[in-house]
Amino acid sequence: MKTTALRGRIVGFRDDPFLQPPSSCLQYEPDGLVLIRDGLIASVGPFAELAPTLPQGTPIHDYGDAIISAGFVDAHVHFPQFGVIAAPGEQLLEWLERYVFPAEARFADETHAERVAGLFLRELLRNGTTTACVYCSVHPQSVDAFFRESERFNTRMIAGKVLMDRNAPPALRDTARTGHDDSLALIRRWHGRGRQSYAVTPRFAASCTPEQLEAAGDLLQRADGLFVQTHLSENLAEIEWVKQLFPDSASYLDVYDRYGLVGERTVLGHGIHLAEQDFCCCHRKGAALAHCPTSNRFLGSGAFRLFDARDGRRPVHVALGTDVGAGTSLSQLATLGEAYKTAQAVGRGTLGAIQGFWLATLGGARALQLDDRIGRVAPGFEADLVVLDPGATDLLRFRTEQGGDIEDTLFALMTIGDDRAVRATWVAGECVYDRDRAEPFAPVTD
Repeated sequence: MKTTALRGRIVGFRDDPFLQPPSSCLQYEPDGLVLIRDGLIASVGPFAELAPTLPQGTPIHDYGDAIISAGFVDAHVHFPQFGVIAAPGEQLLEWLERYVFPAEARFADETHAERVAGLFLRELLRNGTTTACVYCSVHPQSVDAFFRESERFNTRMIAGKVLMDRNAPPALRDTARTGHDDSLALIRRWHGRGRQSYAVTPRFAASCTPEQLEAAGDLLQRADGLFVQTHLSENLAEIEWVKQLFPDSASYLDVYDRYGLVGERTVLGHGIHLAEQDFCCCHRKGAALAHCPTSNRFLGSGAFRLFDARDGRRPVHVALGTDVGAGTSLSQLATLGEAYKTAQAVGRGTLGAIQGFWLATLGGARALQLDDRIGRVAPGFEADLVVLDPGATDLLRFRTEQGGDIEDTLFALMTIGDDRAVRATWVAGECVYDRDRAEPFAPVTD
């Protein structure tokens, strides 16, 4: 039985700060201890109380005044787009044609897919992200490459092969039959294997024929616990295009709903231009929206209405997504900063630090129906943790030394923090990334 302990300032959440007073939702231990046993959190509490109870010889990783939090959750990210991050922004559809599709075509090469998967996963860990919903390319080997890399680090990941049988270059199109059969083989190979889960992944409605959407619905019946991930109402031109392709559907969301693709483990990327009926449908069916502010601002797609989505009369699950390559960073801290600015611009509410960090941790886990195992620093939960250094840069150190409570420190981290503020990342009780080690990433074996 392997045990280890982490000492630092512990931050967590007991409730939803969009539906309850935020201050009542925050859990904070200024000098705390997290005891980890065999990959799970065994106990959490004040250091002075727990330290004397530790089994003899238990190693203690003392992080001083650093903050120990549940690992970050990224609900919408494209790993084949990693190589086109920072490609000059155009509107969505033109950007896909010019940059994204050529980049994704390279994933027909398994060696390329493996190299990018390794770089991408390490960059997630460098940024403190321990769970993500990941879009692979249309090529099954891209999914294999990603899951193999995730398995090496034992990360809890969700991923799937993109389904795309029209309105894409020939090299990136499958068919309703091949898309179904390739996906089913991947589901049988990876879904529920260790900490890996599969997401049925129609890229977006405009890239799928009705036959392919029907096949996607069939795939959901083939195994328990499957996810769905796709895009929704990101761009006005895209919305008009979908309306022309599916004239009998009442809305963009209704296209997916007609094929049985909207449910409790459905994650809909962007959701910027939604009507009240769409929010009500998501609330009723338990579907989640992935808020991708860096991407939305970069492509000029619009501003997500976070506080409308989270309206207490019919709250919709919302998680954060970095998107990438339209997104500009895999950092959830940077994403939170842009989410704050977006909320300010929309004018329906101000995103506080407690709400922000809840979205990045427990809120994200709840959106993915994983809040029974990740998203909290609490006994029985998987020991996926991020350690945040409020003195990581001279500016952060100066800002946080000015005084203020833990909420003030968290707000500074989410507005001027980045990957440098991630001191360490723990996955299932193992330190897989340590910023200050000579080799930051722990060695992994096949």
